[in-house]
Amino acid sequence: MTPTSQSRPVFIAALPREIMRLVAQRGWRADRSLLGRNIHLFEHENAVIACAGMGTRRASLAVEAALNLGPASELISVGWAGACGPRLATGDTIHAGIVIDAQTGERFFPSAPHNGAETGILVTVAAPASVSEKMRLAASYHATAVDMEAAAVARIALARELPFRAIKTISDSGDVELPDTSGFVTPDGQFRETAFALHVALRPYLWRSVATVARGSTLAAQRLRSEIEAHIQDNRERQT
Repeated sequence: MTPTSQSRPVFIAALPREIMRLVAQRGWRADRSLLGRNIHLFEHENAVIACAGMGTRRASLAVEAALNLGPASELISVGWAGACGPRLATGDTIHAGIVIDAQTGERFFPSAPHNGAETGILVTVAAPASVSEKMRLAASYHATAVDMEAAAVARIALARELPFRAIKTISDSGDVELPDTSGFVTPDGQFRETAFALHVALRPYLWRSVATVARGSTLAAQRLRSEIEAHIQDNRERQT
């Protein structure tokens, strides 16, 4: 792709499957030049989306790759998140009012949502959160939801003096215990889906929890697509 001078919102996700329902539509073009580094770029005349894997380091790489396509009007961390308590259910959306980096204690303050959407405190952690960890985050930070990337995107936005937002859809509710996936995440933040599926297939005691998470992820991806489309449309209307 050729860099453009048009300023567009830049959305940063972790994994392609979080945003594939959106970028599969007409108008989106895939840049395959960085696939060897597991960086996925998708460009539209009105937006850019990038994903490079789970975690803050990979989110930072996704941001830098996206910014090489042209100037950003804002940086937006999008994707799945876990609920920290009963306030949010699977498929609900949170537009973070505060993002906290659990490792450093830094606090970031995103721009207010355009549509009066549900807000709350999003905490960024280094690994998928168990039920007990979600409870701890709720008690320690009054966390509404937990993710693994938003703080990195916020930090770059602050350094570049760009507006920042975090829009997350809930893939696992506060009482859902995530299966241990630590052995299936590569050093560059990719999830080895085929290997994990084989692992689960041989362990029937995991089937129910994995099915619950899979249903939640599918619903979250559907809702996230709608949220991103609405944000792009709002941005276009504000510019006209």
